[in-house]
Amino acid sequence: MRTVLLSIFFLPLAMGLHAQAPAQRIYLDETKDIETRVNDALARMTLDEKIAVIHAQSKFSSAGVKRLGFPDLWTDDGPHGVRPDVLWDEWEQAGQTNDSCVAFPALTCLAATWNPRMARAYGESLGEEALYRNKNVMLGPGVNIFRTPLNGRNFEYMGEDPWLASRMVVPYIQGLQSKGVAACVKHYALNNDEEYRHQVNVIVSDRALREIYLPAFKAAVTEGGAWAIMGAYNLYKNQHNCHNETLLNKILKQEWGFDGVVISDWGGTHNTLEAVNNGLDLEFGTWTDGLSWGTSNAYDSYYLARPYRQLIDEGKLTTRELDEKVRRVLRLMMRTNMNRQRPYGSLCSDEHYQVAREVAREGIVLLKNDRGVLPMHNNSRVLVVGENAIKMMTVGGGSSSLKAQHEISPLQGLLERLGSQVKYARGYVGDTTGVYNGVTTGQSLADTRQPAELIAEAVGMARNADYVIVFGGLNKSDHQDCEGHDRKTYGLPYAQDDLVEALAAVNKNLIFVGISGNPFAMPWIDRVPAVIQGWFLGSEAGLALADVLTGETCPSGKLPFTWPVKLDDCGAHATGSYPGTWRTDERIIDEEYKEDIFVGYRWADRRHIRPLFPFGHGLSYTSFRIDGATASNTAITANDSLTITVGVENTGAVAGATTVQLYVADKKCSLPRPEKELKAFQKVFLSPGEHRDVKLTIGRDALSFFDDRTQQWTAEPGDFEALIGFSAGDIQKKVKFKLK
Repeated sequence: MRTVLLSIFFLPLAMGLHAQAPAQRIYLDETKDIETRVNDALARMTLDEKIAVIHAQSKFSSAGVKRLGFPDLWTDDGPHGVRPDVLWDEWEQAGQTNDSCVAFPALTCLAATWNPRMARAYGESLGEEALYRNKNVMLGPGVNIFRTPLNGRNFEYMGEDPWLASRMVVPYIQGLQSKGVAACVKHYALNNDEEYRHQVNVIVSDRALREIYLPAFKAAVTEGGAWAIMGAYNLYKNQHNCHNETLLNKILKQEWGFDGVVISDWGGTHNTLEAVNNGLDLEFGTWTDGLSWGTSNAYDSYYLARPYRQLIDEGKLTTRELDEKVRRVLRLMMRTNMNRQRPYGSLCSDEHYQVAREVAREGIVLLKNDRGVLPMHNNSRVLVVGENAIKMMTVGGGSSSLKAQHEISPLQGLLERLGSQVKYARGYVGDTTGVYNGVTTGQSLADTRQPAELIAEAVGMARNADYVIVFGGLNKSDHQDCEGHDRKTYGLPYAQDDLVEALAAVNKNLIFVGISGNPFAMPWIDRVPAVIQGWFLGSEAGLALADVLTGETCPSGKLPFTWPVKLDDCGAHATGSYPGTWRTDERIIDEEYKEDIFVGYRWADRRHIRPLFPFGHGLSYTSFRIDGATASNTAITANDSLTITVGVENTGAVAGATTVQLYVADKKCSLPRPEKELKAFQKVFLSPGEHRDVKLTIGRDALSFFDDRTQQWTAEPGDFEALIGFSAGDIQKKVKFKLK
C-alpha cells in the first residue's frame, strides 16, 4: 500500500524553544478511491477550514487547507488561452514575465471546424498551458446559444445549434481534463445576451429550455464529465442563476447527477440563504460588482463566509449543506491539484501553435467565391485594406483577453507568404486603443485622417492591384464583440460599407474578410465576388488566413449559426422580445423568449426566410457530391438505432474536406416541431476523385421532443425523414423511415 504524507512536523526554531507537538497528519491511501479520501479529509476539518474553502481568498484563488496539506485552488479565465495573472486583490495584471500564452482561436471558430478531433486537441493543448501556469480550473468553455447576432459574447460560444455545441464541447472537456485541469463550463444557463445581464429575468418555456438551451450543458456533464459549472449572472424564475433551485439543484445535481462544483460568476452571488440552499458551492468575486468596485480584501464578508458561519453559530443552519459543498470542493482538488498522476505542462510549445493554426485553418469559412476569384494566383499584385489587417485582437473583449506570446496579423501573414507584391492602405480607422487590464498591444494605430481621405487613398491604390483584400468586420471594443454590452446595430462600424462600395467600383477582384465572432449586414454583397469569415483566430491568425487565401489550405469551415440578412430575420427581434421589458417597481428586466424553440435555422424554416448564408454553409476550392443515401432499416422501434450510409465524392481537382450533415424531420407530431433539426454530422477529407461511404447513426433521442404537457421526452410513432446535405439550405438527399 502506498501512502503519502500531506503535512509536516513543527520543529523548534532555535535552541531554548520548547518543541511543539506535531501537527495533525493525514495519511492518504492513494489506492483508495477519491470518495474515501474526500470523506476522510472532511472528517478532520474544522468549521473555519470548511468555510474557508467555499469562497475566494483573492481574485482567482480559493483557500486550501494548509494544516492538512491541501494547496490553494487556482482558477483562471479562458476559454481561448490562459489569462495573464492579475494582482491578488485587483484586476490589473501582475506584471509578470512568464505568463504569456498561445492564443487559440475563439470558440466560434472551433465550432466552425465541425470537427470534434480539433476540439479534443484544443482542450489538451489548453490543459498543458494551464498546467504549466499551475492553474487548476479553467473558466470555460462557453456553450450559451446564439440567439441574437447582437450578443457581445457570441464569439466565446459554439453557435446556435444544441447538437453541434454538444458534440464540440464534450471532446474539449475530455481533452482539458485529461491533463488534470478542470473545465468550468459556462454560463449556466440562459445567458444569451450581455446588455443588462445582471438584471435580466429570462422567461422561457420548459420545452425551449430543454430542447435548445440545456442540451450542451447536459452533454458537458453526462458525457464530458465536467468537474465544474459556472452559474450565470441572469435570473430564471426570478432567482439568480448562481443560486437557482430549479437549474442547480433539480436539474444539474439531481437529474443529471453532477458531482462537481458549481462556481459563481464573479459578482453573481446575492444572498446567503439562497446560496446555501440553492446549489452554489464556491463563491467568487462578490466583494466587487465583478468588475470595478468594492472594499479591498473583504473576502471574509462574502455571502458564504462570515455571514454563513454566523447563521450556523446561531443555530439557524446546520452543517449539512456546508459539508456537501466542502465535499464537492475537496473532490475537485483530488481531481486537480491533489492528483499525483497529472502530467507535466508546457507553455507556448511548437505543438500548441500548430494546433492553433490547424483549428484556425479548419474553421475559416469561405462564404462566397464567384468566378473562382479565390485562391489568388501566384505573382499577383495584392492590396490589403483595413484596420483589422493590422490590429491585434487577442487583447480586449472582456475576461477572455490574453497576453499572447505573439500574434501574427493578417498583413504580416500575407507579407510572409507573398513578399513585396503586397501593399497596404488603412481604409478606415476604428478603435486605436490596445490596452486591457494592464496588458498592452504595443501598437500605435492613431491616424487623424478623415474617412473620405482614407477611402480615396485605398481606391487610388486599388486601381493598380490584381486583388484587393479588405479586412473588416468588428473588433473587441465595447458594443462590438466584447463582454458586458451588446452591439447597438447590425451594420458594420467605421464607415466600412462606404469603403467596400468604393473599392468594388474600381476592382473586380475584391475579397472581403470578416474578422468577428458575429454576423453583420452586407448591403454590398452582390458587388463583392468573394467573402470569407475569418473569426478571431488567435496567435496564428495571419498565417492561417494566408494559407486559405493563397490556396495552401482548401477551406472547409462551416457556419455554426445562421447569417441573417437583417435583424428582423431572427426570432428574438421579429417577436420584439429582445432586450426585454423593465418592471416598473424594481430593477429587473423580463425577457420572454417568444420565438420558443424556433432559434436560428429553425426560425428561418418556419417563417420561410432565406438567410444571407444558411447554418452549416461553407464553400471549398473543390466540389463534392452526395451520390446516395440508404438506411439500415425503413422501420425502427424506440429502442433501435438507425444508420444512414451516405456516399460522398470529391468531384473537383483539389484535395479538401466537407461536412456531411443529417437533419431529422418529424412529418406529424402532436406539438409543433421545427421543419428539420441537426442530429448527426461527420467531417470527411477526400482526395480528388475519391469516394467514401460515411455512416451517420441516430437513435431515439434524435426523434424525441420535450413534451411540456407531461414533462418528459417523447418520441411519437409515425413517419420521419432523414435529410442529408452540406448545410441547412443545401439538402441533397432524403431518406424516409418509420418509428413503430
